[in-house]
Amino acid sequence: MSRVKVLVVDDSATMRSLISAVLRRDPEIEVVGTAEDPLDARTKIKALNPDVLTLDVEMPNMNGLEFLEKIMRLRPMPVVMVSTLTQAGTDVTLAALEIGAVDAVAKPAVGHPASEAFADLADKVKSAARARVRPLEPRTVQAHQGVYHADPNHILAMGSSTGGVEALLTILSAFPADCPATVITQHMPASFTRSFAARLDRMSAANVSEAVDGAILQTGHVYLAPGGAFHLTVVGGRCRLVASDPVNGHRPSVDVLFESVARLGRPMTGVILTGMGRDGARGLKTMRDLGARTFGQDEASCVVYGMPKAAFEAGAVERQMPLSRLAPAILESCAAKGAKTTVA
Repeated sequence: MSRVKVLVVDDSATMRSLISAVLRRDPEIEVVGTAEDPLDARTKIKALNPDVLTLDVEMPNMNGLEFLEKIMRLRPMPVVMVSTLTQAGTDVTLAALEIGAVDAVAKPAVGHPASEAFADLADKVKSAARARVRPLEPRTVQAHQGVYHADPNHILAMGSSTGGVEALLTILSAFPADCPATVITQHMPASFTRSFAARLDRMSAANVSEAVDGAILQTGHVYLAPGGAFHLTVVGGRCRLVASDPVNGHRPSVDVLFESVARLGRPMTGVILTGMGRDGARGLKTMRDLGARTFGQDEASCVVYGMPKAAFEAGAVERQMPLSRLAPAILESCAAKGAKTTVA
């Protein structure tokens, strides 16, 4: 199997050296070159034909976001963003993931070892190399029309990973203000989830927030698992954050969320979206076995058809469908009896 060829783009010589050193430790990766800014990178992309780009957010001559837009329009390729932990860096990185970057890692904070900060960088680069990257196009949103009333007892649980930023924005942008009570686990670094929840909140008629321990689940509200230290669970109609070990290599884990929802004994719908690995397959199967409606994103619309594939093969997915059709199907599944669910 050929090695994944990577071009490292960062205006800092120190950071280029650190990223390159971390990636070269993996025998399945070859760092074919480095570039100090987008103009340098453009030349080296043509000359070196890398499989994956690691891209700094803030650079001279052209910032990373502008350069990413050009890449995704003219020569779509897998890109992993390398972001500072500042608010501005986080916001730009989320915008980059929306545009089409496959994944993101945070640069080490002052005094924090690069080996720890970049511990999963090689895995993310290898995953990115297998991702399905498409030319940048406007997102199609099927906005909900008419009156909608969610069943107040119904719980909607969704799980996603690589490519989940675009998928969740697409689905939640179509949700009405009276959406079902929704809990989401998206694999994402701790520094990003609060900003991502705020971005989802701006894009949706629903009230979206980062989940806090003890929050009561209500219709019209969406609760996003905080990254890093806790699993999001639902116990007795409340969000509970659990500081237990990672599951399937993740914390928060989709399986942990789904299995907690399955135990509630309430009407429920489960949705598994784009992502690498198997997280969520077991939990979604438990939900389906206990009477849940379950949906999976189809292969053609996934950035990475890993988690939905594992769930489908496990018999956990009742219906697979394109991302563009998921929102209306989910709303119909969670609607109160007699609710109108027509979409444009």
